[in-house]
Amino acid sequence: MSKEEFIEFEGVITELLPEGRFRVQLDNEHTILAYTAGRMKRNRIRSLVGDRVTVEMTPYDLEKGRITYRHKTEGPRMGGGQQRPQFRRR
Repeated sequence: MSKEEFIEFEGVITELLPEGRFRVQLDNEHTILAYTAGRMKRNRIRSLVGDRVTVEMTPYDLEKGRITYRHKTEGPRMGGGQQRPQFRRR
């Protein structure tokens, strides 16, 4: 295993923590501390409690990880506000 290899897991965000960190419950029932990847921050992808995510971890520390992808959910999101009005251009 080389230095650049990461292990990917899927899980659900269970808790929002300060400083952009999250508590994530993985599919294998482990709970880890994760932060948002830089590409997700740059593209302003928001993650909330209950979102299904993909987490990338190093084999050296299996208690921390980086959220690299937020999976799309079927149906409307809970707690969403009103949609923006659509204006026609003339």
